[in-house]
Amino acid sequence: WLSKHTEFISNPFYVAGDSYSGKTIPATVQEISKGNDLGFKPQVNLEGYVLGNPVTDFEFDHNHCIPFAHGMALISDELYESLKRNCKGNYENIDPHNTECLKHHDKYLKCISSINVVHILMPRCDPPLFLQRRFILLRNVSAPLIADGCYIYTDLIASLWANDESVRKALHVVKGSIEKWVRCSSGKPYDFDIKSSVPYHMNNSIKGYRSLIFSGDHDLVVPFPSTQAWIRSLGYSIIDEWRPWMVHNQIAGYTRTYANNMTYATVKGGGHTLEFKPNESFIMFQRWISGQPL
Repeated sequence: WLSKHTEFISNPFYVAGDSYSGKTIPATVQEISKGNDLGFKPQVNLEGYVLGNPVTDFEFDHNHCIPFAHGMALISDELYESLKRNCKGNYENIDPHNTECLKHHDKYLKCISSINVVHILMPRCDPPLFLQRRFILLRNVSAPLIADGCYIYTDLIASLWANDESVRKALHVVKGSIEKWVRCSSGKPYDFDIKSSVPYHMNNSIKGYRSLIFSGDHDLVVPFPSTQAWIRSLGYSIIDEWRPWMVHNQIAGYTRTYANNMTYATVKGGGHTLEFKPNESFIMFQRWISGQPL
């Protein structure tokens, strides 16, 4: 694309995404950086990357869900203590012989079974569709399948929009190059060979790239304690201590900055993706991309 639009080659280049992109974007940044080092043309003016509620390591992320659920009063103190005592912090790949851990983990699952895990304060949407949200193949969608009061209604609208011929023409999609655009589709012919993206974050930090990592603080899919934990594991010192960041004299979240040019921020009242707090999220990004403190 840059080869065909050379007027943009000198522009600062950032890579951004959320959720499962936490696996792919750090690796993508590393590959672009390697290409620049090897002299590939055109040279990309890579400046940094942005990730929201990023999946980093499934086991690591999921092991932080139970402490988060306890902190948000979704499970009792007694159940939490039993889980800690019997599971020893491992809630993802439980030993099938550890019957006490399995028993208490089942109680935990029952407690959250009707929770909307992408935003624990939001009503849960239609269960069959919701449970498959990240993997469903939205084939032949010609009309909304769920009420517009449910937030995932926008996912269906996005599919209708992206598959509209006039939209495709405006976006210069080559006719016949793809069939239907599908949001969060499964079945792609890729190897899932990145267990953890932490090594990629480390390599990108060594290269000096800027990064903004943020968490909607009501997300149970990738809870903020998980993201904070892997950031700490990078071992960089804090240069801007934990503090609130403000929008219109109101606290919009909390932030801190590390010596590796990484800014971490929470979005107060946010969920797994940005649509829950669009105004605050835009202001956060606008400040960061402009080089201003949040």
